[in-house]
Amino acid sequence: MHFRSDKKNSKNISINESIGFDKDGNEITFLDVLKTPKPDFIEDINIKDNIKALKEYMNVLTPREKNIIMKRYGLNGNDDTTQKDIAKELNISRSYVSRIEKRALTKMLREFIRNKKDLN
Repeated sequence: MHFRSDKKNSKNISINESIGFDKDGNEITFLDVLKTPKPDFIEDINIKDNIKALKEYMNVLTPREKNIIMKRYGLNGNDDTTQKDIAKELNISRSYVSRIEKRALTKMLREFIRNKKDLN
């Protein structure tokens, strides 16, 4: 009996604690109803700006380089793909995919640096 009364007066709760049942009779916990915070407005703008800048930097790439970068890093709805899988798909060696990827990233970095200098 003592434990029951202590439980009623306790201020500590678990996120896994049951708070009721849904219409199908499934148990609902606090964890089920907690919402994840939406990114704030500024963060949203920064993400959009970064995506826009990334697309601009990719404009310096050849179609093959762009394709490899998009697949490697999961851009435009692609899944992250390994160099080995890209090599198999393009019928080239994995080391060649690696060289193309490195060259493409270097081009994008140069474009990034050039744009930063233009802003100053």
